[in-house]
Amino acid sequence: MIDDYLPLAYLNAWEYCPRRFYLEYQLGEMADNEHIILGRHLHRVVDDEGQRYEGDTLMRRHQWVWSDRLQIKGIIDMVEQQGDQLVPVEFKKGTMGRHLSDHFQLCAAGLCLEERNGRPVTHGEIFYHSNRRRQQVPFTPELRVATEGAIAAAHAALSTPIPKPITNKRKCQACSLQDICLPFEVNLLSQVT
Repeated sequence: MIDDYLPLAYLNAWEYCPRRFYLEYQLGEMADNEHIILGRHLHRVVDDEGQRYEGDTLMRRHQWVWSDRLQIKGIIDMVEQQGDQLVPVEFKKGTMGRHLSDHFQLCAAGLCLEERNGRPVTHGEIFYHSNRRRQQVPFTPELRVATEGAIAAAHAALSTPIPKPITNKRKCQACSLQDICLPFEVNLLSQVT
């Protein structure tokens, strides 16, 4: 049943931190911080459904997709279509770089588009607000395999106990769930016992 399918946005959370994924998706824990609030504010431009042409390119905002094979679902910020070529586009608050969490989410959206439309999707693009630039992400065989592996791992994690906190101080300090997860405290206690 599609209601049980894993939302695309949670793939981003999975790659960022499996504990965060578990807290948000399995336990329903949510919290805002400055990153979440700013991202939500910047995202409002693409959250309304609609379509328009820019030259020969049809741009559809807020597109719902799913994959029965992978049991994932979600909304793509924008899908650009020029002829038969479909390009999923995600909008992110941060800066351009190699953010595997963003690439997994985008590639999963591309896999959904392929399954729904029966056409290959060769790449996607991420618009990073801080740079005001787009980054093209080729859907290489390696990225596809890694994305499908992340999807399978996220599904499997739902039948396990809560994961331990990661040991990435920078990620934990930027995480909106820091006060719920208590990564520093849990890691310290695990060293004592």
